[in-house]
Amino acid sequence: MKKLTPRPPKKSFITDEQALRFHAEPTPGKLALQPTKPMATQRDLSLAYSPGVAVPVEAIAADPDTVYDYTSKGNMVAVISNGTAILGLGNLGAMASKPVMEGKSVLFKRFADIDSFDIEVEEEDATAFIECVKRFGNTFGGINLEDIGSPECFIIESELRDLLDIPVFHDDQHGTAIIATAGLINACHLTGRKFEDLKLVLCGAGAAGLSVLNLVKSLGVKDENAVVVDSRGVIYKGRTEYMDQWKAPHAVVTDMRSLSEAMEGADVFFGLSAAGIVSGEMVASMAPNPIIFAMANPDPEILPEEIKSVRDDAIIATGRSDYPNQVNNVLGFPYIFRGALDVRARNVNDEMKLACAHALADLARQDVPEEVAAAYHGNRPKYGPDYIIPAPFDPRLISEIPPYVAQAAMDTGVARKPIEDMEAYKKSLARRQDPTAAILQGISATVQEEPKTIVFAEGEEPAVIRAAQSFQQRGLGKAILIGREKPIYDNMKLLGVENPESLTVLNARLFDRNAEFTEYLYSRLQRKGFLRRDAQRLVNNDRNVFSALLLQHGLADGMVSGVTRSYDVVLRDVRLVLDHRPEERTMGVSVVVNKGQTLFIADTNVTELPDAWDLANIAESTAHFAREFGFEPRVAFLSYSTFGNPVGERMEKVREAVQILDEREVDFEYEGDIAADVALDPMHMLTYPFSRLTDSANVLVMPAIHSASIATKLLDSVGGATVLGPFLTGLEKPVQICSLGATASDIVQMATLAAFAPSHRDMQG
Repeated sequence: MKKLTPRPPKKSFITDEQALRFHAEPTPGKLALQPTKPMATQRDLSLAYSPGVAVPVEAIAADPDTVYDYTSKGNMVAVISNGTAILGLGNLGAMASKPVMEGKSVLFKRFADIDSFDIEVEEEDATAFIECVKRFGNTFGGINLEDIGSPECFIIESELRDLLDIPVFHDDQHGTAIIATAGLINACHLTGRKFEDLKLVLCGAGAAGLSVLNLVKSLGVKDENAVVVDSRGVIYKGRTEYMDQWKAPHAVVTDMRSLSEAMEGADVFFGLSAAGIVSGEMVASMAPNPIIFAMANPDPEILPEEIKSVRDDAIIATGRSDYPNQVNNVLGFPYIFRGALDVRARNVNDEMKLACAHALADLARQDVPEEVAAAYHGNRPKYGPDYIIPAPFDPRLISEIPPYVAQAAMDTGVARKPIEDMEAYKKSLARRQDPTAAILQGISATVQEEPKTIVFAEGEEPAVIRAAQSFQQRGLGKAILIGREKPIYDNMKLLGVENPESLTVLNARLFDRNAEFTEYLYSRLQRKGFLRRDAQRLVNNDRNVFSALLLQHGLADGMVSGVTRSYDVVLRDVRLVLDHRPEERTMGVSVVVNKGQTLFIADTNVTELPDAWDLANIAESTAHFAREFGFEPRVAFLSYSTFGNPVGERMEKVREAVQILDEREVDFEYEGDIAADVALDPMHMLTYPFSRLTDSANVLVMPAIHSASIATKLLDSVGGATVLGPFLTGLEKPVQICSLGATASDIVQMATLAAFAPSHRDMQG
């Protein structure tokens, strides 16, 4: 057994005990196998195994490429290691690498929806390792090599690439290279440098370092301008000590022999070596606006604080998450493999790596979404010296990066299954991470065809301003911000909003139609205890009332509010101006998406204790709402009982609601009283052959608001479902109410639905 070298104490936000408990409980490890097909009946088993499995066996034997059609090969990656270079801990053996390899598999699933198995090979000899992996490699769609020592890793990757007809990728080399190259592209862009003019120093001639150097040289960095330094000093022409076939091509003609000499006048420093080997004096000797990537882990070659103590013009990146510009491999390998698998690439070539780097660089220059701001504790990063690399939790990575990789594979002839519609491919990628993406994409596409004017009632709020800007930038329509001009424009400046004049700002107190609005509101409320001055005060001071009046007078198509006031308060304000549509109810509908199933749940927000007539009306309105989203409604009136068992007085109003729909002769399926598990089980017809539902229900009408609210919040919190809404429906004009403290993304979503609603109702007459 190898002896562990004690780790020096370091500052951390987790303890060793917490880390061990995380990996041990409630089930040891971080991976589990989950079937993708039902296994509930004898028929399922017959299809999955004998005799049904013989059919795809024969099909694959006749045409081996159909293995991608009938098995999981096309979405399966093997993460393979022999444990000879585990993180920064050294050679601790194959089994010690298993927690890391499991972790890598989890990252594949989390960030790119790629299934993965970790395989630990107890073999340090490169030839024997290659022979082992060669024999099982093609059962996977790709192979990710990990934590294999240098120089064996070069030999292993090169040989396996030749032997196997699938992508083989050593992430320790190329992952770091791709992310560092993306950062360098943007650092050069910010400092006005050209690659061919760069003077670059690489400290660390291991697998990652040399891979970084090879990739940046392919961008135009000249051989003679790139100096490599290892533990023996500068790698120069004629040096024989500690040289090999991978270092030799990077030897340069120079009199320099030390790192400090190489650093003088250098534009770029890439460190993939050891902690603390770069001094402040070395940094001070570099060229103006130096680019310093100190990427040794866990501690960099020089800390950013030390750099800033001698230079205030440096662009700095590290491998750590507690500093800006983290060179994090999770930005690369999931998306490289996603793109490669989706075109069934034969390998991962340099063009695909560079495509990934350029895509990452482009993404960092774009305005960041709310999810990224949340990752930075509310401080929204903006492209510049402290933000040249995208954040790992940027939700756009899955849809932005793989298309570049796939296109490069197609352009270089290594793709066996070219993508015909790249836009459709991008949308399918978004759906892999967000199960609601398909619904939201359809809504957005409809709105973009006929953009609407939406009022953002709480226009002084930073999240609302950001949402209004995003709404317009996406081509969804025109945004109107309600509020005082100075706070709005001050916040726009703080947020870095470009072209603030493109957003319309209305101050309710100064609006030229206030007198007309006041008379209209007074005419509605004068018999409800309101005086004219009360109506005037509401118009001037209540932004929800004012926004609703804009809708009522045809000056906007919809509104969104709720960020600073509770749902009930906003709805009460809006109802002072707007009525419900004839023969419809004002109510809240939540859309729940889980494991490919979409459910519409009502009423989640408005009617506290509905009677039978209320439930019937809720069912009709929700069925209509589901059709607007493209679903054929199958309504279940939920109860604790199923068709009278067990008996109870509270189920009676549910049964009466069904009778009311019987009399109305509605054009959708409905059933009740019925328990939730029965309603959602398509096999319920075997037990209840008289049921009018032809399949599992997708519209669930709850017996009361508390049951609806509890159910949706449980599904959202612990059920693993994604919940959209609640969406407000039934008012004569489209209004959507966000939750308190909603993010900009949430607000845009609600604004888009407000813009979507009228277009669909118009189409349906």
